[in-house]
Amino acid sequence: MSIPDSTEYIDRARQLAVKVAERADEIDEGRQIPADLAGELADAGLFRLLVPKSLGGVEIEHPAFVEIVRIFAQADASTAWCINQNNIFAIDSARMPVETARKIWGDRRGIVANGPPSRDTSAVPAERGYRLSGHWDFSSGSSHSTWLAALAPVEGQTGGPRMFLVPKADATMLDTWHVNGLRGTASFSFELADHFVPESHTYLASDAAHEDGPILVIPWTLLFAIGFATISVELARACLDDAIELAGRKTQLGVSGAMIDRSTVHRQIGENEAILRAADAYLRHSAAALWDSACKRGEVEMDDRVEARMASTYAIRQASEVVDSAYEMFGSDAIFKRNLLQRRYQDMHVIAQQIQGRATNFETAGRYFLGLEPGRML
Repeated sequence: MSIPDSTEYIDRARQLAVKVAERADEIDEGRQIPADLAGELADAGLFRLLVPKSLGGVEIEHPAFVEIVRIFAQADASTAWCINQNNIFAIDSARMPVETARKIWGDRRGIVANGPPSRDTSAVPAERGYRLSGHWDFSSGSSHSTWLAALAPVEGQTGGPRMFLVPKADATMLDTWHVNGLRGTASFSFELADHFVPESHTYLASDAAHEDGPILVIPWTLLFAIGFATISVELARACLDDAIELAGRKTQLGVSGAMIDRSTVHRQIGENEAILRAADAYLRHSAAALWDSACKRGEVEMDDRVEARMASTYAIRQASEVVDSAYEMFGSDAIFKRNLLQRRYQDMHVIAQQIQGRATNFETAGRYFLGLEPGRML
């Protein structure tokens, strides 16, 4: 049976995004994508978009994937975050042992949630595997995942930490995700204590891929950054659109004249439109150049990496400013939960706190322009 092309998956995303938007309150209140809705997303192939076709995946091109993230971001930021996070990790299906990849994604609803190690993580070599212990946080999509990915150093071994794949049922899940933004991502924590992981369920990030494809030569950090920046731009777009609609009908207490007649509002709208459009255009351009480099050269040149890093960080930070401006225009109305702007404001500021939105990422670019080693964020 032939696999549908990217256009069909974009159409599926649009159809399901309507359902996501209708249940956005439920996603936020429940702090997870409801099981039935997550199942529909999985059945539509929307959690295996970047998995190689040989392993049962879709293997769509990165620009089409970003468009799907954008579609879901317009409906609900938490769902878009999980689509981005779970799909990008799944690229490693091409690096892990083939039989393990087939075991995970052979299940139509197979999804891996990963999170960085937080404390006391270690793996001890054992016969035919390792004994793994530790605590891991920020495992986005853990509520609908079937497997967990746990990064940990191995005692007595060099070459960097290993990635360990563990059935979610084997871990102790911890409900630590009590936050104000991106509540629906179910970014819970998990723990393992002296848990045996067979050698076949582990790998190194440096392991050679057993598949070919341009997506494999783009660093994870940049793929995550582009996705999260895309979500940020769409959040800001929604907030600014709401502010424009508001300005057409509202007066403010203690201020003479309607908002639509005030020059300060005109300038605020105009400046924010310019800021957002510029950030979005830069993000799209740099992401396209990165993909073009990967496709044509089989590698991504440092110039393209630096551009993607700058554009992603810039988009996140500028989007945050646009959201703040829209929030200010709404006045006291913005503080009420009934107003979608409140949720989008909280979502945006959680994204801005994430590593991809830190201003220090500009230092990476600055070091490169000064002829210094840019650092690990590229």
